[in-house]
Amino acid sequence: MHSLLVHPALMGCRRLFLRDYEVNINIGVHEFEKRGEQRVLINVDLFVPLAQSTPQADKLHEVLDYDFIRSSIAERVARGHIHLQETLVDDVLKLMLAHPQVRAARVSTEKPDVYPDCDAVGVEVFGLKEP
Repeated sequence: MHSLLVHPALMGCRRLFLRDYEVNINIGVHEFEKRGEQRVLINVDLFVPLAQSTPQADKLHEVLDYDFIRSSIAERVARGHIHLQETLVDDVLKLMLAHPQVRAARVSTEKPDVYPDCDAVGVEVFGLKEP
């Protein structure tokens, strides 16, 4: 994550984040995974130029509202069964980058209940808009 923070295109950006947003969703390719929900943790980092996210009057409309992140994810997972975590992170990344204020985004998912001998299995993706 630290290498992203020094990327030249992200200089002059504010990083907004959503940590460990827990959703129970139908995800997986195995038959047993298609019969029930699994716990998934979703993390999002958004990079927004300071010029578009520095409030002058301390008002919500001057910044990107965190509700956008949560509601976008909720809408995506409500669409039904997802086979792969890769599909989920790619879809969420597209939603985040579609916001006009977002210059770049990082999205990761973790399935913490897959294996008893590790914390989680997951996927991460990063996207940057062309200037």
